[in-house]
Amino acid sequence: MNLQDAAKRHLWMHFTRLSSYKDADVPVIVRGEGAYVYDDKGRRYLDGLSGLFVSQLGHGRRELADAAGAQAGELAYFPLWSYAHPSAIELAERLAALAPGDLNRVFFTASGSEAVESAWKLARNYFKLIGQHGRYKVISRDIAYHGTSMGALSITGLAPIKHPFEPLVPGSVRVPNTNFYRAPEYGDSPQRFGQWAADEIERAILREGPESVAAVFLEPVQNAGGCFPPPPGYFERVRAICDKYGVLLVSDEVICAFGRLGHYFGSERYGYQPDIITFAKGVTSGYSPLGGMMVSDRLVEPFADGPDTFLHGITFAGHPVSTAVALANLDLFEKERVLQHVRGNEAAFRATLEKLTDLPIVGEIRGAGYFYGIELVKDKDTRETFDAAESEWLLRGFLSSALFDAGLICRADDRGDPVIQLAPPLICGQEHFDEIERILRETLTEAWSRLCDRA
Repeated sequence: MNLQDAAKRHLWMHFTRLSSYKDADVPVIVRGEGAYVYDDKGRRYLDGLSGLFVSQLGHGRRELADAAGAQAGELAYFPLWSYAHPSAIELAERLAALAPGDLNRVFFTASGSEAVESAWKLARNYFKLIGQHGRYKVISRDIAYHGTSMGALSITGLAPIKHPFEPLVPGSVRVPNTNFYRAPEYGDSPQRFGQWAADEIERAILREGPESVAAVFLEPVQNAGGCFPPPPGYFERVRAICDKYGVLLVSDEVICAFGRLGHYFGSERYGYQPDIITFAKGVTSGYSPLGGMMVSDRLVEPFADGPDTFLHGITFAGHPVSTAVALANLDLFEKERVLQHVRGNEAAFRATLEKLTDLPIVGEIRGAGYFYGIELVKDKDTRETFDAAESEWLLRGFLSSALFDAGLICRADDRGDPVIQLAPPLICGQEHFDEIERILRETLTEAWSRLCDRA
């Protein structure tokens, strides 16, 4: 059986319509080099999504592969259940030194969903131990994605991916996101809109009862919906609200950490202090699975003395190979000045993408660092979006395959309004930005022409 037949018969791809490949080949990526990957037919693609917001340093980095092999040859596996191993200890120490404030304790997981799940469990456990037994609810934003395990999915604000699995874990409450392009209030002022959006968190806390709310989960830049940066003053106000009501602020940085926004942590960029940071993806640049949460000292205190234990663990969390790769990854970040590279090229990336705003289908370019969304509209003046049938044709009927065929891997998505998302490897420069813009211009122009013909 060849690869195509085996893939169609045996492989269940994630978040994928299996019917999509009934009469089409499954894309099979066989190798990568730098910002590019190659399929089994030898075709090259610019990886404009870093795999899945993961491949910070690009593909084919021998230093990271060698670190994995060396560690596997010395100690391939041992759990963190009552034991430790050197690379996990060293990585925890290093992350604590990089993290803002007093986030000095690192609890490793194997993925981002597990990191979010762990943070909610810790918040609930912590409040029980300090005598605030009623605090179990979490607040998150509309359309936000926080993972797929049952707890993380409950926190997620995307109704279509939740309905098949309900009933979910109770206690998750939704508030508005920071999509200023479609602001329901104060659309003339980012500052006033940010104040309103933050105050909606306070109103939700008061509606639910402050004594019942454990945490607020927010991404520095919200991914789902197409890269919503925070308005000015937003996180400062959110931090004050959390302090006022004794609620924990969890910064979900599974995507936004490790250089995606030009800093090790997105909370650094926007100047707020979380109680917990969740991370994964870029910590190893994808060369081995790893996630975790970094936790404030005060949340560790109830567990530090006496018999109380955080009764939670994951077999592959803090895997020796993964933590060794993460250390090597951080070494390369420093050696190659990756954060400085992103900050130095961010304006050029944005400016290159903003050339696309002359197209009638492009409504807005938004994002930060190497993390951008392009919202697609039917009418630029009124900001009218596409209906369900139009969006289905545009994204899944045309753009997804057309962009891939043109040599660009990105995400054409309608979790919210139709967007194209871009998050290229952090090693990319102007030549890659120009290639992205060229492919998008050609493909979006063709999409608009076809839409007009269909009208």
